[in-house]
Amino acid sequence: MSSTPNCWQVCEACGLRYAELDRRDSCQCGSLLEIAYDDLTIPPAELRRRFDERCAAPPGTQSGVWRYAEFLPPVETEAIVSFPEGNTPLVASRAVSEWVGCAALRLKHEGLNPSGSFKDRGMTVAITQARRMGATAVACASTGNTAASLAAYAALAGLPAVVIVPAGRVALGKLTQTVAFGARTIAVKGDFDACLTLLQQAAKRTGLYIVNSVNPYRVEGQKTIAIELLHQLGWNPPDWIVLPAGNLGNTAALGKAIAELHRAGLLASKPRILAVQAAGAAPFAKAFAEGFARRYAVHPDTVATAIRIGQPASWDRAVRAILGSGGAVIAVEDSEILEAKAVVDGAGIGCEPASAAAVAGLRRAVLDGLVKPSERAVAVLTGHVLKDPEIVAWYHTEFEAAPRRNAMIEVQPVLDAVLKAIDRAIQGA
Repeated sequence: MSSTPNCWQVCEACGLRYAELDRRDSCQCGSLLEIAYDDLTIPPAELRRRFDERCAAPPGTQSGVWRYAEFLPPVETEAIVSFPEGNTPLVASRAVSEWVGCAALRLKHEGLNPSGSFKDRGMTVAITQARRMGATAVACASTGNTAASLAAYAALAGLPAVVIVPAGRVALGKLTQTVAFGARTIAVKGDFDACLTLLQQAAKRTGLYIVNSVNPYRVEGQKTIAIELLHQLGWNPPDWIVLPAGNLGNTAALGKAIAELHRAGLLASKPRILAVQAAGAAPFAKAFAEGFARRYAVHPDTVATAIRIGQPASWDRAVRAILGSGGAVIAVEDSEILEAKAVVDGAGIGCEPASAAAVAGLRRAVLDGLVKPSERAVAVLTGHVLKDPEIVAWYHTEFEAAPRRNAMIEVQPVLDAVLKAIDRAIQGA
C-alpha cells in the first residue's frame, strides 16, 4: 500500500500536530484529533481503475474498507486486522420507496458487516492502528454495537478488550455478541455519556487504548461507507445521503469522505447529508434549528438504543460535515422509527431501530418539503435486524399503536384450526 499518502494527527481546534502512532485520545487542549494527509496526486481516472481492480479480487478476500487505501492511513497489508468487512449492498425496495415517497431511494445495508453493524469499518482501522502502536489492551464505552465490534476485532488481533455499557440499557443481541467474543464487560448504572466519561478518566490511569468514535482512526474507517456507496453508483452522487445520528461519528466520517473525494476529483458535486436523530435524543437537531449557535446536551430517551446519546462526542466534526455538504438535521418520533422499521423489515431487508431512523427521517423530510420526491437518496441502515430482537417481539405483540403488527397466531394441534389460521393469514386478518 505504498501509494497511500503519509498521515498525521491534528487537533481540530488549535491545529497542533501529533505523530501518526501517538496513542493519546485528544489534544493537550482537550479537543478531538483528526487524521490529515499529504495532498493526493493520483489522477481520478487512476484511482477509479485501482478501486475497480480491487473489486475484481475473489469474493470474500478483499476488504471493502482497505480497498480504498489511498484515503486511509498507510499500513502494510500483513499488519491489517480484517475479517474482511464492508462490501455491503445497495438495496432497492419498491415497498420502502413508496412508503417514504422517494422513488429513487437505495438502502446501504451496513448491517451486513461481520458483526452486524457499520462499526466494523472503523474498527478494522482502529484495531490495526492499536496493534501497530503497541497497545496492550483496548476499550470502549458503548450502547452495544461498538462493544460487539470491538470484541470481535480485538479477539481477531489477540488483544484484551474491556467494554463499559449502561446497565440494563443494551439490546440483548449486542450484549450477547460482546460476551461471546470474549470482551470483559462492565455495566455502569448510568447512561452512555457517563460511561464514556468514566472510560476516558480510567484510560488516563490504566493506558487503555480507546476505540470509540473519539478515536480519529475509527472515523477514517467509517469514511468508506460513503466511498463504497459512491463507487457503487459509478461516482454519480445522489442528492442526499441519510443516516441516523447519535454520537455523530458517522456524520463526521461521511462529511470528511465527501470533502476528500471532491478534492481528489472523484466527485463533480457533493451529496447533501441528512442526519436524523430520535426526538428523545436530539441535541444536534435542536442546535441545527438554531443555526448551531450553541451546543446542547439532553437526557436521552428513545427505543433506538444505538442513538440513545445525549452529549455527542463528535459534535464539532459533525457541524462541519453538515455545513460543508449543505445538509440538514431533523428529529423523528419513536412511533415514526418503529413504523419505518416495520416497513423495512416487512420488505425482507430488516434493520435495527436506529437504522430505521434514517428511513423515517427521509420520509419526514419528503413530507416537510426538505427533500423533493424526485431527488435521489441513499439511506444508511447501520445495524442488522437481529441486533435488537426484543423490540421486534414487543412491537408485533404488545405495542397497541402498531400499524403494521404481525402477531403470531396460536392454535390447537388439529387440522381444522390450522386451516382456519392459514386462511386468516392469507387474508391478512
